[in-house]
Amino acid sequence: MTTNPSATASTRVPWGVRFAYALPALALSVVGIPVYVYLPKFYTDVVGVSATAVGAILLGIRLFDAVTDPLEGFISDRLNTRFGRRKPFILASSLPLAVFIYFLFTPPVMAPGSGVWWFGIGISGLFLFWTLITVPYEALGAEITSDYDERTALLGMRDGFLLLGTLVAASSPVLISRLLDLPSDASGERVKFFWIGLIYAPFVVAACLACVLFVDEKKDAHRPVSWNPFREFSATFGNRPFMILLVSYAISAFGSNLPATLILYYVEYVLQSQKADAFLLLYFVTGIVFLPAWIALARRLGKKEAWLGSMAINTGAFVGVFFLGAGDEVWYGLLVLLSGIGLGGVLAIPSAMQADVIDYDESLTGERREGHYIGVWSVARKMAAALGVGLALFLLGQSGYKPGVEQTPEVVLTLRVLYALVPSLCNLVAFAVALAYPISRERHEAILAAIRNRRTH
Repeated sequence: MTTNPSATASTRVPWGVRFAYALPALALSVVGIPVYVYLPKFYTDVVGVSATAVGAILLGIRLFDAVTDPLEGFISDRLNTRFGRRKPFILASSLPLAVFIYFLFTPPVMAPGSGVWWFGIGISGLFLFWTLITVPYEALGAEITSDYDERTALLGMRDGFLLLGTLVAASSPVLISRLLDLPSDASGERVKFFWIGLIYAPFVVAACLACVLFVDEKKDAHRPVSWNPFREFSATFGNRPFMILLVSYAISAFGSNLPATLILYYVEYVLQSQKADAFLLLYFVTGIVFLPAWIALARRLGKKEAWLGSMAINTGAFVGVFFLGAGDEVWYGLLVLLSGIGLGGVLAIPSAMQADVIDYDESLTGERREGHYIGVWSVARKMAAALGVGLALFLLGQSGYKPGVEQTPEVVLTLRVLYALVPSLCNLVAFAVALAYPISRERHEAILAAIRNRRTH
């Protein structure tokens, strides 16, 4: 097996730059677990908004993202300021994002009809400014280094911080409840989410500021980009490695968002357990612990091979969850642990592969369009999440779910199918699609050589 020697001093990214670049991922993870796992249940069970309405709003917001994400990528590729293409967006959008985080996490007591409007406006603002940060932020990461293995380490650290942030976000509700000795009723839930919003809002601003101050944009990355969007999308859909990666990732992401949305419901009503927070912690701690191993494996075997291995482990273990029922906490914990081993690779390695397919695009077109590709990728990721959340909550509501009561057999079966069976089938399809991905380490070296040849002629 051919391996690449360590990155040279000229291509190695300093640890301080890695840390400053990864830090916003730690803060922005608040738009993960809290928004997709805790907030839907908070707004349905405490604020009084129907599960169907919450699902419909989340789906509608993601449809709007199908416009804003590519538009943001298109603009940031062409922005030309003394501060760069990406950093002005990252800094300017952090404050309004913080405002909407606090707004969404601290709803007043109101009628369910007013709660729908509060949730709709809050989630709309949150996702809009999250887009204005994350698209240029992720584009910045793709252009920091072009070394095959060094970008895996850089983006792996970013996604590792995302996992760590998700772990903190997943544990913060239970930690706040215990520290403040909050009751488990509606008033306790409101106090808990108030403190989450109060902590994360300024953290987002501080993390984005650190990234802007300590991460430099590469001057040679600011290459001329055409203003023809039709040509741009034509080149994108003609980029075969990107399309393979995108389709596989989107299918897998759709599947993974079903259990992310339904874990609180599944643990309470199928396992009849109150330990959902502990299982979430176990899953993400395992993912963080094994992430460096997946980065090392990608360096040794290649990114595609490591990604396929992580998907196989992540999915193979999770199939068994479908067959569990009331009282199966130990078996569920073991399956969560095994599935979590593959989590780091499933999350981090596609980011580095994405940067490689952007290089492939430049070898064909002569243009650096990280923003555009990240925008398209972000749409797919968000649509997968929205479809997962929207479909899960819609079908749960249609099956007869009622909060706080013993569920009917139809609701329990719906939870088992949506939580375990559908995600496993999605990952099997994603695995089959990913087998066709063509960019190896050797192929990437040839792509970089073609880019150098274009730039000198």
